[in-house]
Amino acid sequence: MKYSILTLFPNIIKSYISESIIKKALEREKIELEIIDIRDFTTLPHNQVDEYQFGGGRGMVLMCDPVVSAIESVKTKNSIVVLTSPQGKTWNQNIAKSFAAEYDHIIIVCGHYEGFDERILKYIDIEISIGDYVLTGGELPSLIMLDSITRILPGVINTESHEQESFENNLLDYPVYTKPHDYRGDKVPEVLLSGHHANIQKWRDEQQLISTFNKRPDLIDESKLNKVQIQLLENLKKSKGDK
Repeated sequence: MKYSILTLFPNIIKSYISESIIKKALEREKIELEIIDIRDFTTLPHNQVDEYQFGGGRGMVLMCDPVVSAIESVKTKNSIVVLTSPQGKTWNQNIAKSFAAEYDHIIIVCGHYEGFDERILKYIDIEISIGDYVLTGGELPSLIMLDSITRILPGVINTESHEQESFENNLLDYPVYTKPHDYRGDKVPEVLLSGHHANIQKWRDEQQLISTFNKRPDLIDESKLNKVQIQLLENLKKSKGDK
């Protein structure tokens, strides 16, 4: 997988990729990453890439020419061009999985300031938002996409690790514990110490559903539940209805 991140603040990207899973993925050549400074593509003095908006209004707007030139410098027929924008489609695990499976080259354009010239959208394949709030720029969203895609690529982390995480199968993750067994009277569930793998898995399946039901019931897709979980869901619904 190759990423090209187009940004006005390359040091933000460089700082993040020098740590943790992304760094390891780069070292193992599981991914390739290039950071493109949009300012390198301006023809104006003082590396200017923004200007006041026509019609008046607050804030500076990213101009077409440097952004489009930066895109065209790295784009191939196998690329998808993503623009980080609060107006975009909300990023989630399913989109991350589809990007990991379908694309070999992802170009991410980091939006900034009060916005970008509308004509830039003609050179964009998809707009992506990480939530219904506004950030100073698109660097953080670009890193979120980079991280969430990379960690599910083959060979980056253990497959079982991400298959059991939150949002897989539309459920949140089950609770996990480590030493000590007893912390201020709060003990690790005995089933986890039993060594009985079938019972442990049953407990984890149940806890995933209970956690999702209590915290994010909107995620639950009954068609993906096993028989034990379906019965448990019915009991949870009844219990909630009795309160």
